[in-house]
Order: sequence, then C-alpha cells, then structure tokens
Amino acid sequence: MNKESKIIITQKFKVKRSTELMTFLLEKLNTSRNNVKHLLSNKQVLVNGNQVSQFNFPLANEDEVSLSKFPIITTNNYKEVRKEKRLPLDIIYEDEDFIAINKEAGMLAVASDKELTNTAYNMVFEYLKKKNKRPYVIHRIDKETSGVLVFTTNVKLQSRLRLDWNKYVKYRGYIAICEGHLGEKEGTLKNYLANNEYNLVYVSNNKNDQLAITNYKVLKENKTMSLLDIAIDTGRKNQIRVQFANIAHPLLGDEKYGHKETCKRLALHASRLTFINPYNHKEIDIVAKIPSLFYNLFK
Repeated sequence: MNKESKIIITQKFKVKRSTELMTFLLEKLNTSRNNVKHLLSNKQVLVNGNQVSQFNFPLANEDEVSLSKFPIITTNNYKEVRKEKRLPLDIIYEDEDFIAINKEAGMLAVASDKELTNTAYNMVFEYLKKKNKRPYVIHRIDKETSGVLVFTTNVKLQSRLRLDWNKYVKYRGYIAICEGHLGEKEGTLKNYLANNEYNLVYVSNNKNDQLAITNYKVLKENKTMSLLDIAIDTGRKNQIRVQFANIAHPLLGDEKYGHKETCKRLALHASRLTFINPYNHKEIDIVAKIPSLFYNLFK
C-alpha cells in the first residue's frame, strides 16, 4: 500500500467529459507525447487516488487526475489494505454494470486532499482491476456514515445517472439514532441548507438555497435516545445530520453537528437504495445489513 507521506501531488485536474488518460494529459499539460508517456510509465499519474500507467485508461466526468512529484513505487492492493487497516470489502450486489458495497463508518467514499488511497473507491478499483473493469462514481455517502455505496462499471451509465440521479433514484433509506425523544413519532423535516465559510452545512432561511426533505419514523426509544427509520427525498450534503441537530436532536456520535457525548461512531447507516437502470429500466434494490451496535443500544 502507498504511504500517504511519500506521495507529493504537484498538479490536479478535474475531468469534465469522457476521454482517455493519454488524450486528457496531452490537453492539460501542453507537452509532448513522450513526456506524458514518461509520466505514465514512471508511475507518477493517479486517477482518483489510484496509480495508473495505462495510456488508454478510460476517464469520466468528475474523475480527478493527479501528478506525483516522485514515482509511486508500490501499487495499491485491496487485500493489503484489508489486512493493514482491517477494512472489509463487503460486496452486497454485483452485476454486469453495477457493484455495491456495505461501506464501513470512517472510510471515505472517494479520495480527498488528506486521504488518497484508503478509500472505498480504491478498494473497489483494485477488486475490479482483475476483471478488466473500473468503477465510476455515481453517488457518495459521508465518511462517518456506513451502508450502501454503489459504483457503475459502465461510463455511459455513469454519465446518464450523474446527469439526473434524482430522476432514477426511487428510495434512499437510512437507520439512525438521535439524542432524546421526538415529540412527533413520525413526520417530515423540510429545510433549506447552505454552507458556511468553514464548509459546515447549516439551516438557512433563504429559499434560494438547497431544499432538503427528510421523512422519519421512530422505531424504538430508551431513556436517552431514539432509533429512527429515515427516507430522504433529496440528497444534500450532511442532510440528515443537520436537520436533526436543528431540532435539538443531534445524531449519536455526531460531534460535528452537536452531539457532545463520546460514541464509537456516527449513528447513521445507509440501509437501502433503490434505483432504476436507465438503459434497461430494471429496478435495482440494494440492502445493507444494519450494524449490531444500533440495536444493542436498545436492548
């Protein structure tokens, strides 16, 4: 596995349309073909945090291509990551066009400036490499959230789904634990959300901001907390966390948005995702087993 400290990124580029890696680098670097070939063969090119040397490697919208100052000596291996970090690659669905995992809490969905290789995308990338496929991002869930995370292996499907994800998604279900008892045991939260200068999401009074709609039902209660069944109509950043914090019922373990007591993890799990394959109109329904921790708190 790559050591983050040894990877020094000198340039980053965001991909805006489907293309091949060689073509993309020639356009962005304005240099000779030989120079680009040298970067690739010298293992100095990463795509979404994964070292890639293949000249015709397919790129899609929203991919991130990075250049390393030094050669990346070792290639990533998801088995090594699992052993070293004890991170499971829990595949819960796979067909010709899609692969879904039950992502564990604490793992990034895709690479960030602070974390390049220890991501769900990286592990799925290494798994699919053996099948001469690669994953394409179609949606994300928070690092702190566990549960259903789906990638497509078809670049055309990725383009269609990313263009209008909400059109094809039929159900987004979560299980959560919030602090305290809700006055209404079943209801809907509707708020407008915005980002502040520190990139934290907050409830806004401006109707030009992003509308967030969250439906909930209380499943169980104990003396200090409530177990919730949640379905969201919109997929906004940190939506569930911010809306429950806004009504003074922050999610358990959510130090970012107001829960002050210590907890092993954020009590939010993406339990179910149902969407339509836009090519064959098949409905795909994926369920991720709920962590035992959630139910153990209510025994």
